[in-house]
Amino acid sequence: MSLISQIRLHTSNGFFRQLVAIALPITLQSIMFSSRGLVDVLMLGQLGEAEIAAVGVAARATFVTTIMIVGVTTGGALLTAQYWGAGDKKGVTESTALTWLVSCVFAVLTALIFILIPSQIMGLTTDSEIINQLGSEYLTIASVSMLAVACVASMSVGLRAVHKPGISTFFSGIGIASNIFLNWVLIFGHLGFPAMGIKGAAIATVLSGAIEVATLYGFLYLKKHLLAFGIEDLKSVLDWIKVSRFLKLSLPTTFNFLAWAGGLFVYHAIMGQSGVQGLAALSVMTPVESISLALMIGMSSAAAVIVGNQLGAKEYDAVYYQAIALLMVNFVVSIFVSIGLFLVHDLVLDAFSALTDETRELSELFILILSIGIVIRSIPMMAINGILRAGGDVKFCLYQDLVAQWIIGIPFAAIAALYLGMEPQWIYLLFLTEEVVKWFGSLHRIKSKKWMNNLIENEK
Repeated sequence: MSLISQIRLHTSNGFFRQLVAIALPITLQSIMFSSRGLVDVLMLGQLGEAEIAAVGVAARATFVTTIMIVGVTTGGALLTAQYWGAGDKKGVTESTALTWLVSCVFAVLTALIFILIPSQIMGLTTDSEIINQLGSEYLTIASVSMLAVACVASMSVGLRAVHKPGISTFFSGIGIASNIFLNWVLIFGHLGFPAMGIKGAAIATVLSGAIEVATLYGFLYLKKHLLAFGIEDLKSVLDWIKVSRFLKLSLPTTFNFLAWAGGLFVYHAIMGQSGVQGLAALSVMTPVESISLALMIGMSSAAAVIVGNQLGAKEYDAVYYQAIALLMVNFVVSIFVSIGLFLVHDLVLDAFSALTDETRELSELFILILSIGIVIRSIPMMAINGILRAGGDVKFCLYQDLVAQWIIGIPFAAIAALYLGMEPQWIYLLFLTEEVVKWFGSLHRIKSKKWMNNLIENEK
């Protein structure tokens, strides 16, 4: 039977309908998550370019922590998806409890770092005293929201694994609405509050996160949801066998995500060498990029759930051909997203009213490069986040990312910026080098089938 025939055989019976049903709520939630950074940048952007650059750098620092927490929760997501596929409801609840516990520990530790040395962290990216001061003020306060990120992320991955992503998406909507309202009140000084500028944006981030956690957990416990773990579940998971299994999956993925996010921070620092314009343009691109990639993030996250469920049910033939289909779908989706972004780029940049003409012109070049980059990222994103990690192939993903980003991508961009003095748009283009490298490694790994592991069976 031909490859196409095998793909058609194993993607019948509602496969794509299930993919879309899981992907759309995750996509919407990803857009909402990215919108928080965009809201801060847009609202503070009315004050000036220094505020845009400061919140962009500070947000990138908190993004590193967020990604690390996502790495921790990903280990739990892999186990939860396979427990659900195997029909083990107790395993689902306990896996969610352990994910919550470990991610909260990581959140507290990293928040303390941001509170204690904010100026040093900002200093890694910029030499500007005003940007450092503004960003440090934002970072010190906003770091507290990392605990809310851990609480929401640990529950969100569990809800995805049991095919209920819409619940966490709804409460993310409450969180983003709260953030917009509180930003309006605290940044500009409405309803009798003083205008606090960037400090107000940070306070709004913390308060909106607390509101999202309170409403999400309140709903789940009121409904006595399967994921609403209790004290007994927490006691049960404090078992070395269960913790070690979790850590074997989570630590490589956490380090992988941390190294990748740290690499993004280094890219930001490299761009900072080109001047405030390059840094401001990149700060504009960060939330725009996140929103543009949201649909593909949703697709790959949904794919991870489906692949995990199939591996838990030991449907190995089906999952291989479904993986190939998922790669094809994500590539096609990326083309449409790329074209859409390029067509509306003027409207996007019009929202950033404080940009100078030179920075606006540079941002237009960045969006053209970003449009190309969306297509280039489509295959690695689906292969790594949607397929390989779902099969527990976390070490391969780690090693590939380290080589592609830290040995190839970052050195290329650093040489271009520091030694060749290239213009910001060419430095930004070189950021895509690592994605090209990942194409070859990821596709070869999927073809090998070495990633197809039943995690809950192998660890018993």
